[in-house]
Amino acid sequence: MYHNYKSVERVKPGGLELKDSLVGVQRVTKVTKGGRTFGFSAIVVVGNENGVVGHGLGKSKDVSSAIGKAVEDAKKNLVRIPIVKGTLPHQQKGKFGGARVNIIPAAPGTGVIAGGAVRTVLEAVGVNDVLSKSQGSSNPHNVVKATFDALLRLKNAYTIAKNRGITLEKLSLIHIWRCRRLLTCR
Repeated sequence: MYHNYKSVERVKPGGLELKDSLVGVQRVTKVTKGGRTFGFSAIVVVGNENGVVGHGLGKSKDVSSAIGKAVEDAKKNLVRIPIVKGTLPHQQKGKFGGARVNIIPAAPGTGVIAGGAVRTVLEAVGVNDVLSKSQGSSNPHNVVKATFDALLRLKNAYTIAKNRGITLEKLSLIHIWRCRRLLTCR
């Protein structure tokens, strides 16, 4: 599931205190020769509000077992997301299907400015200050996966320095040099 991302750290659910949030429940109808059969699909996000999050989908004939299956699926797909001082390390865009999500780090005290499924995912991660914009499809399945796409592309300074083979101090000096050269620092 996460094989397209370079620096994804998978997490085992043992020993973590995870909180689950229901994103949405859909009623599904199957028409057969004998009539209509009703079922339910549920999408759930679980996280420890400290950088570990996962999402899952569950389907069943009744709502409670669909939610239970979704929680179990979400616990199998836990990943660690880099968080810096309660916000994100940098701005990032994510896309899945017709849904596009843009997440932007914010100053302390801003809060989570997000709607619907994006808010649920960001709160499960434990991000306190963030701005976001969701465009395109509003299907909760695609919005959750687009948000995960954006979060999985995030990198902290330590990871970037390690990939470049330099120290963290040298990376910060390069950033300062570029800021002086361009006269703008982001």
